[in-house]
Amino acid sequence: MFRLSKLTDYAVVVLVRLSREDAVQTSPGIAVTTGIPEPTVAKVLKAMAGRGLVTSLRGARGGYRLGRSLASIPVAEVIEAIDGPIALTACVDGGDCESSCLCPMRGRWDPVNSAIRAALGAITLADMESAATHPAFRQPNLPAELPQMAKPRPGDPLPCLAPLA
Repeated sequence: MFRLSKLTDYAVVVLVRLSREDAVQTSPGIAVTTGIPEPTVAKVLKAMAGRGLVTSLRGARGGYRLGRSLASIPVAEVIEAIDGPIALTACVDGGDCESSCLCPMRGRWDPVNSAIRAALGAITLADMESAATHPAFRQPNLPAELPQMAKPRPGDPLPCLAPLA
């Protein structure tokens, strides 16, 4: 099973949290609002800063802010920042394997890994954020002009609702 690390999952949560405010945020503040332990938030922010996904500001009013919009951060970039290159097997991309010289599958995983990288590169954190919102709470795509509904006048009967079965 292909599974991402918890740290990568936390990184996505932290980046989405940073996007919710334009102000600089501190790792203790992010920890409180996300429920992720502060040392873990600090570790994630350091890794993200190293890749330019967040910017850090020093000083008394220092902290972190998102380096780019969520729409410009592919999931693949977050995974690679935390877990390293995306690969299903050790022999992909020049990885070391003790059986590589005899392996009949040598190089055959490359198309699979390329497809996975492409899929994860096509999904942004903005896509994930909107998918995480329950459909009942998403903003509907309403037409520009909505028909005006007649306002009820005092004394008008309430509209009938169909009885529940």
